[in-house]
Amino acid sequence: MAPDQIPGIDLAAAPSGTGCADCLAGDGPGWWLHLRRCAACGHIGCCDSSPSQHGTKHAREAGHPFLASFEPGENWLWNIETEEYYEGLELLPPTSHPVDQPTPGPQDKVPADWEQQLH
Repeated sequence: MAPDQIPGIDLAAAPSGTGCADCLAGDGPGWWLHLRRCAACGHIGCCDSSPSQHGTKHAREAGHPFLASFEPGENWLWNIETEEYYEGLELLPPTSHPVDQPTPGPQDKVPADWEQQLH
């Protein structure tokens, strides 16, 4: 099956921004470790190591099973339902947050003890 025919993947869905949409909207402590992109709608959420785990939360609530890395140099997807890993699928650019954006981020929201707050 071609990638554009896989239910839950829309190759034309643009990313919702450069940071976790929910953290930036004030849901939770407002910072993330890594970012994930919904392959169905482009929603950018934080990873499961982040305090709020918005990426997987969005995927479950929206019924969008595929999350892609939104980190520079990474090109993979994870299916939260089947727990399968995929590499090499090209989503609509940009495929990552800007390389000069700090990790964790955003810089002005990351607490000094951020490592102790990871899952």
